[in-house]
Amino acid sequence: MSRIGKLPIELKAGITAELRGDNEVVVKGPKGELKTKIHPKIKVTIADGKILTERQSDSKEDKSLHGLSRTLIANMAQGVEKEFEKKLEIQGVGYKANASGRKVTLNLGFSHPIEYTAPEGITIEQSKDKKNIFTVIGINKQTVGEVAAKIRSYRPPEPYKGKGIRYVGEYVARKAGKTAASSSEG
Repeated sequence: MSRIGKLPIELKAGITAELRGDNEVVVKGPKGELKTKIHPKIKVTIADGKILTERQSDSKEDKSLHGLSRTLIANMAQGVEKEFEKKLEIQGVGYKANASGRKVTLNLGFSHPIEYTAPEGITIEQSKDKKNIFTVIGINKQTVGEVAAKIRSYRPPEPYKGKGIRYVGEYVARKAGKTAASSSEG
């Protein structure tokens, strides 16, 4: 049995879950509503404030779908209660970002600023005390991760000086630059 898949998902107060036709799970909470389709090989039951997932067989595919389905539903239940967030940090002389609402303007050393508008349901907030840190916030964990990765892709951290956009706390392996070696020919 899948260690993750067999765990029940506890629904906290204020969160409701509903199973619609065609194996679609809808989770509603104070922050919003999320829905996802679960693979037909996984059976979802909702009872007594708990969500349980069961698989049809012990095939390798069914085992992996079991854990995946349970995790997707658990992330939905967590997201509608407390939003997910990813913090990004800009490092580099002259690099800066201005974030407000769903829009962020990035000055990353290119000839023009980059303007990125996040999809619906995602907000981007700039840190009040540190202007080089901003946060991507939303109820859908996958969308938050995709938006943060897209923003990071505009200028990923380079290994020589460490300049670029990185996740807060991300380790960037640094390389030694070229050194002026004395030539001893003769």
